[in-house]
Amino acid sequence: MPKVTFNNTERFFYSSLKSSVDEYFEKNNLKKTGNKKLYLKSIILISSAITIYCSLIFFKMPAFAGILLSGLFGFILASIGFNVMHDACHGSYSSRKHINEIMGLTLNALGGNAFIWKFKHNIIHHTYPNVDGMDDDIAKSPVMRQCTSQKWMPVHRFQHIYVVLVYAITSVAWVFIMDFNKYVKQRIVNTPLQKMNAKEHIVFWLSKILYILFYIFIPVYFVGWEHWAVGFICFNLVMGFTLAIVFQLAHVVENAQFEYVKENDTMRIEEEWAVYQVKATADFATSNKIISWFAGGLNFQVEHHLFPKISHIHYHHLQKIVKEKCTQYQIPYNEFPTMQRAVTSHFKMMKELGKKPTSGY
Repeated sequence: MPKVTFNNTERFFYSSLKSSVDEYFEKNNLKKTGNKKLYLKSIILISSAITIYCSLIFFKMPAFAGILLSGLFGFILASIGFNVMHDACHGSYSSRKHINEIMGLTLNALGGNAFIWKFKHNIIHHTYPNVDGMDDDIAKSPVMRQCTSQKWMPVHRFQHIYVVLVYAITSVAWVFIMDFNKYVKQRIVNTPLQKMNAKEHIVFWLSKILYILFYIFIPVYFVGWEHWAVGFICFNLVMGFTLAIVFQLAHVVENAQFEYVKENDTMRIEEEWAVYQVKATADFATSNKIISWFAGGLNFQVEHHLFPKISHIHYHHLQKIVKEKCTQYQIPYNEFPTMQRAVTSHFKMMKELGKKPTSGY
């Protein structure tokens, strides 16, 4: 198992930043967790998903309408993941632990597993973002090369084209392959998975069974195999692509910092943890209220990585503070003004990484 440490002996940047952020919440008498805006958003998204699900199953409609509605269903599910599950699993949805745990199970309703995700995302990804050999989000793959430390293969020449399909099948692979792979191996990349108790084992298997029941058996019973197959494919393609592209735009873009650690090696990053978080992440389209609403503030990725236990509804206000501190301490702040610019940067980077290296990997 590799070991990565940061130079946290002098945490000037984070100490100053945290002091300013705490002052903002105290001055405005605000809780760092969610509020009525987040709860209203949750009601809108979850009720919309249930309404669309029931409509697809119990009402006859033209094929074109069914396909569009299935795609919308996938998009809404992804938004539930961004807004509800993400905050809840970080413990920032509510100040009450049991509410966070309950709302975090919306991930299980989408087909994933909250226990595995918390360890993979909260502990590993948030500590070591863009560290090849640690971060599962950029884990080496035979079809994708996401950083220069990963081995190049001839097929990567075309990755900037076919990754669209790879992203689109992400949700199906996540539900039926990746979760089981982590569960069986009890490892995430090179890190042993936190031990699961009996309750977590039961939740894992029960969730998978309920997913098959609600997303396969019940729809097939009411609409038949053919209609179910079309709808299932449509909603998963939209959901998978939406989930993948938002997370990719936050890290796998130009100017984002990457590191590499070999298995069983020890590496020290000569920056304090918070400085590295800023350099390894990127914001995009933060002025676009529609994108911010559906993306659950994940387009404020710099702020999220610095303060993962603060609800995303506050990130818009925190961004000004973070930018000022980055300027003060001369730390580069990665930001794309529009989503289009961020998407362009991501695919440009994937194309560059697909070219055969002149040396090394």
